Amino acid sequence: MLYDRKSLEEIIQSQESWTKEELNKLLARFPERDVRFTTISDLEIPRLVSPEALPEFDYDQELGFPGSYPYTRGVQPSMYRGRLWTMRQFAGFGTPEDTNQRFRFLLNQGQTGLSVAFHYPTLMGYDSDHPRSLGEVGKCGVAVDSLRDMEVMFEGIPLDKVTTSMTINGPAGILLAMYIVVAEKQGVPADKIGGTIQNDILKEYIAQKSWIFPPRPSMRIITDILSYCTHNVPRWNTISISGYHIREAGSTAVQELAFTLADGIGYVQAGIDAGLDVDDFAPRLSFFFNAHSDFFEEIAKYRAARRIWARVMKERFGAKKAASLKLRFHSQTAGCSLTAQQPINNVVRTTTQALSAVLGGTQSLHTNSMDETLALPTEGAVTVALRTQQIIAEETGVVHTIDPLGGSYFVEWLTNKMEADAMKYIEKIDDLGGIIPAIEVGYPQKEIGDAAYHYQGQVEKNEKIVVGVNKYCKEEEIPFSLLKIDEEVAHTQVANLQEVKRKRDEQKVQAQLKRIAEVARSEGNLMECFVDAVREYCTQGEIIEVLRGVFGEHRDPGML
Repeated sequence: MLYDRKSLEEIIQSQESWTKEELNKLLARFPERDVRFTTISDLEIPRLVSPEALPEFDYDQELGFPGSYPYTRGVQPSMYRGRLWTMRQFAGFGTPEDTNQRFRFLLNQGQTGLSVAFHYPTLMGYDSDHPRSLGEVGKCGVAVDSLRDMEVMFEGIPLDKVTTSMTINGPAGILLAMYIVVAEKQGVPADKIGGTIQNDILKEYIAQKSWIFPPRPSMRIITDILSYCTHNVPRWNTISISGYHIREAGSTAVQELAFTLADGIGYVQAGIDAGLDVDDFAPRLSFFFNAHSDFFEEIAKYRAARRIWARVMKERFGAKKAASLKLRFHSQTAGCSLTAQQPINNVVRTTTQALSAVLGGTQSLHTNSMDETLALPTEGAVTVALRTQQIIAEETGVVHTIDPLGGSYFVEWLTNKMEADAMKYIEKIDDLGGIIPAIEVGYPQKEIGDAAYHYQGQVEKNEKIVVGVNKYCKEEEIPFSLLKIDEEVAHTQVANLQEVKRKRDEQKVQAQLKRIAEVARSEGNLMECFVDAVREYCTQGEIIEVLRGVFGEHRDPGML
């Protein structure tokens, strides 16, 4: 306990006297503004938070020390005094050659990790020459069809010196297999490479919607990846359990927290059900959160996430390793907060959002570029975004002490509130039988849809202000040029793909695809098949098409 009963009563009496003698007199002359004081998620905020709001606060059980259970104050004892977060700008567009140049540019500007954005056909498991890829090649990310593309994308980039994050879900194992083989060709064994695949298919059904297979066979693929990497790629984060897209779909901060951790619980349970020891794979799970605009709400969200996860892993799953209890997370500033109106304002939004992620203890951070609501970022815009992180790290002083907001009455009250509200959602999902049955009946989807509708209504009624959109508006032209992807990119990519198919050994390709179909119908490990198949330059579209034939395709229940 932070306070004995006598001290707490004295503080409460002092607060009552202050309210009567100071505050109420002032309010009689100058009333508070006629607005509802709520977070962006519409959580009501008290006028003042004092020890009265934390009467049973237990320092050891709720706060503790950095690097110690329950990790509220951070997962490392020294946090940023020891090592700064990884500055990992999301990048990828056009051809693999284009993206290789952007990677080299960012590394030269001081970026410390790579993060790959794939174009939509790759996300959905189609090659660039598929009819459904028409008009999309290279537009929203880089086109990757075969091992050849991965080789080009990382040409001249030593994979034992950088870590790479790949935002890919349905075909995640195939893209990781390509990365493993590229590393081998560089002379870097699989146990020496580090990075992350998102590989979070559950949030696709909930929010982002770039699924391929139904939930249950998708979970089988994920457990095959968990098993393979546990034994062969031990430094790789096998799932980046993502709340980012849940928030982008319109959820509240509490819903992002709850549904993300519920997905994590589902993955851990699936790994255990597949016969894996929790302490063998849990240390390589990581998380990915949104850094939205409500400064303190976001900080409290990250702190609550660490505490909930530590308790769930210890008490629910019996994890014994400290590494299994630590919630490590990447964060990205909120794309949905960026405005096409007055886009230069997005630099300020990104800055405050990034600062909240740092004060919340992130391990890795992407800062959005000012022009991303209009197009893929230009080199100039992405440089400003990267410099934003560097200025926070080098000039603000917020990295000099560990968890500088720890012990703030407001922050601790808000952390406790978010934990309690998130646990109500998690308990509801447990009552429904777990996250997969909850998704199948549309529960998280409906909750997010309702929250998005509520927020949009508040914006339209001017109850929530978005600068430049419903207040302080003006007509202006965009003062900078945008990055445009030439249609020639598609022609080049398709020609390169055809060249790969012409040169490869077709007999070996067909043998590998046949093997994948056989293993998919049995109990073998599909990740092993993916590695062997991409070595023969089987394309990711060909592999996915074989799996579609075995597993079928997911159809949204359409319950909203």
